[in-house]
Amino acid sequence: MGLTNSSTGKKLNHNNNFINDFDYKVTLAGNPNTGKSTVFNALTGLNQHTGNWTGKTVENAVGMCEYQNKKYLFCDIPGTYSLFTNSDEEKIAHDYIKSSSADVTVVVIDATRLERNLNLVYQIFELTNNVIVCVNLIDEALDKGIKVDLNLLSQELGVPVVGTIARKKKTLYNLLKTIYLVCSGELLCNPIKVDFSADFEISSKKIFEKANEVVEKCCVFENNNYNDRDKKIDKILTSKKFGIPIMILFFGLIFWITIVGANYPSQILSNFFNFLSPYFEGFLLWLHLPNWIVSLLINGVYKTASWIVAVMLPPMAIFFPLFTLLEDLGYLPRIAFNLDKCFNKCHSSGRQALTMCMGFGCNAAGVIGCRIMSSKRERLIAILTNSFVPCNGRFPLLITLATLFFSSTMYHGKSFGASLISTLIVCLIVLIGIGFTFLVSSILSKTLLKGKSTGAVLELPPYRKPQFGKILIHSLIDRTLFVLGRSLTVAVPAGVVIWVLANLSIGSSSLLELVANFFDPFAKLMGLDGYILTAFILGLPANEIVLPVIFMCYTNSNSLVDINNSANIFNLLTTHGWTILTALNVMLFSLLHFPCGTTLLTIYKETKSKKWTLLAFAIPTVCGIVMCMCTNLIYNLIV
Repeated sequence: MGLTNSSTGKKLNHNNNFINDFDYKVTLAGNPNTGKSTVFNALTGLNQHTGNWTGKTVENAVGMCEYQNKKYLFCDIPGTYSLFTNSDEEKIAHDYIKSSSADVTVVVIDATRLERNLNLVYQIFELTNNVIVCVNLIDEALDKGIKVDLNLLSQELGVPVVGTIARKKKTLYNLLKTIYLVCSGELLCNPIKVDFSADFEISSKKIFEKANEVVEKCCVFENNNYNDRDKKIDKILTSKKFGIPIMILFFGLIFWITIVGANYPSQILSNFFNFLSPYFEGFLLWLHLPNWIVSLLINGVYKTASWIVAVMLPPMAIFFPLFTLLEDLGYLPRIAFNLDKCFNKCHSSGRQALTMCMGFGCNAAGVIGCRIMSSKRERLIAILTNSFVPCNGRFPLLITLATLFFSSTMYHGKSFGASLISTLIVCLIVLIGIGFTFLVSSILSKTLLKGKSTGAVLELPPYRKPQFGKILIHSLIDRTLFVLGRSLTVAVPAGVVIWVLANLSIGSSSLLELVANFFDPFAKLMGLDGYILTAFILGLPANEIVLPVIFMCYTNSNSLVDINNSANIFNLLTTHGWTILTALNVMLFSLLHFPCGTTLLTIYKETKSKKWTLLAFAIPTVCGIVMCMCTNLIYNLIV
């Protein structure tokens, strides 16, 4: 049928002539978890542009394809359950559909949950007549013994109805053909509407009754207990007794796999970059560059960038796929459900649990994820508290110190026991961070961001078989490489600053020593020293470089130092006065301090506000300083 993808390389702007380059405009609407975005991706391929709606932080996506020598512009609007409440997603979806800028609106619904999904269909009927209903997930419905009579459903709704399996691209050709027929006027839509009342609640009852009536006529349920398996699993995973412990166990397992699995590839990458270093240096010398520029580029920029890649890439390449696996299985909404009451007590929303979980991979990604919050107040709370959970850039430091100072097997090399103890200590640190998330969210809700939770519709989607190919592509390309690229962007200038501080001197002391000595008295109050505090400050662009900067300071080196032997690291630190208290305070301050430069830049882009960006810097930093001072004071009083 001649379906091809084409890319213009232009960004969508509702106020310019870009949309006139296309023959037809198509809107994709639907509830979350119906496969709407999968339909969009299958139709448009890689020819997409993602951005924000004007004045909003809600994400949109547009894509292009060609069919029957016609060019189509697809707009994937935010997934929503309703069009008549107050969240940004619903306002945007309502206004966009009502504007009649599209030639047809395709509503993607879940074949296993027609009653709930038809609510949105009838609401869209009130805004536009040109509607196509795409009944997706037909395969899942058949597996559950649900048969949908698509022709009868079309008669009951008065619009074309097409069945699809979005993961199988060939099933979408009929959808595209139907879009073409409606857009060209060869197929007419006469939606059968529900009489709306001025009272929204009365209208919603009317819609529910109509949806029930349609489902009874058009669906055959061969197994009325098709949801029993999911219900049995949910009784355990979302129970008051087991829900949160199982959640902690899942994340503990993910952390352990990440800790154990990242060691070897990190070492391989580190050796690889060390192997290349002399060749790059020789090439720069061959160009007859001054020695100081060669040193700056190799010992400053190259070593910083290579350290970040070696330390950051393997944990992300493990963590993000595992995290995406939980998402694909349908477990993440259960986490939000389990923590919803906790966040509601803080006058926030259960959706914040999802953004918090995303922060474990990368706080910048977690901040972007805050777009799912239904109100600006709740979005700001989620953004300001996201850095209280450690990202993968902070895990190497936490893991190293947990293993060296708290593992009873640290003198016997790496072992299962050592990694298990390290995992437990890291999990304890993570729980402290989650506790601060709740505490600060509650304080913000009573002070700067007063208000009560707007509540959240938390859907528990069916458990699904994971799509491993999709998981790898999405997690490695969209998340891992994207975050790594951002980190390198801000980390490279940091390499220049570190080199300058380490190589320029005033008198007999380097600038780095002078800075460390200046901070030393204050750092001592926190149970740290000046070099440690300086390393955290220099680690602003990327948390990954804090530990190598500490090594550099202690060894009087003029570039970042990578010490791979655990015993050597332990001896170096203890020689410079480190105790269990020092290690504990370093771990706590690593958890509770300013977000990295990438995250701060993301916060500014999301909020468009210097005020909120500054607060995002100050709030966790103040918490970390106070926490370390209290720990240091209590320890000294006891000892």
